[in-house]
Amino acid sequence: MKGSREFKGNSLLEDVSDYVAIDLETTGLDPMYDDIIEFGAVKVSNGIIIDKFQSLINPGYEISPFIATLTGISNEMLASAPSLVPTLSKFIEFLGNYTIVRHNVNFDINFIYDACVNNLGVAFSNNFIDTMRLSRRIFPEEKHHRLSDVSKRFSIGENVEHRALSDAIKAHECYESIKKYLAESNISFSSLYPHTTYKHSSIRAKDIVPTIDVPRDTSPFFKKIFVFTGTLEHRTRKEAMQMVVNLGGLCGDRVTKQTDFLVLGNNDYCKTIKDGKSSKQKRAEQLKLSGSNIEILSENAFYDMMASETFNILKEEFH
Repeated sequence: MKGSREFKGNSLLEDVSDYVAIDLETTGLDPMYDDIIEFGAVKVSNGIIIDKFQSLINPGYEISPFIATLTGISNEMLASAPSLVPTLSKFIEFLGNYTIVRHNVNFDINFIYDACVNNLGVAFSNNFIDTMRLSRRIFPEEKHHRLSDVSKRFSIGENVEHRALSDAIKAHECYESIKKYLAESNISFSSLYPHTTYKHSSIRAKDIVPTIDVPRDTSPFFKKIFVFTGTLEHRTRKEAMQMVVNLGGLCGDRVTKQTDFLVLGNNDYCKTIKDGKSSKQKRAEQLKLSGSNIEILSENAFYDMMASETFNILKEEFH
């Protein structure tokens, strides 16, 4: 069942007064191979913490020195900690039906979902709010949106302890600061939702042709094939495709063995996606695991790549 999250809750951009802010510490980044070693959560009502939950979890094996150093959780601390199942049951009871708030929340939700399915036989379907996603919508000009960046932006303090309870509290503080900022700036949460003004299917890769004359054969992207999936947050897909062909690249409509780059947009509002990944992303991951040279880029990484290459080409052309 791991990796199949058909009943996962919805990602919200909303102002809620009652919620639970959470954080997990884990042995690694992949729910398929790694395990939870700490739960932390704070229950909030009208901006005030009214209850807390914290527990270490013994994973049944020694954690790596890297994780121990990152979190400050030692194998000695975990040796006397309870096992996952009884603690997970208490944690889920604490969460109830509350909306979950977390920074980069999908990481935690996926771990919780898989743990619930594989150990309790139930799906975890609470809706959730991601303070990282909110930050990206509110401050698109900012380069970084890590928990430490958002905390610093709102003068909460940029230190991130990598311990579950303290980071859950920090996520709560970030969310309350975001709500206050939006209210003071007269910005509604509904305005943060993307407004797609075109249909992806109406754009065909073969219709995008260069609009400028540049020495494209000198570009490392010359004849490299780019494919896009999801809704881009800062440009239309057509605009992004135009950037590619103007630098000598090519665009494709499907991910194939010839695809060089897949650029990931936002899939949150595609109702056919159940586990957070489009069919294009799944295909690209399969190809990469089988030895293909395809690279999977975030939208921001794509813009950074394009901006750097534009600068280099113009420099060669005029100097």
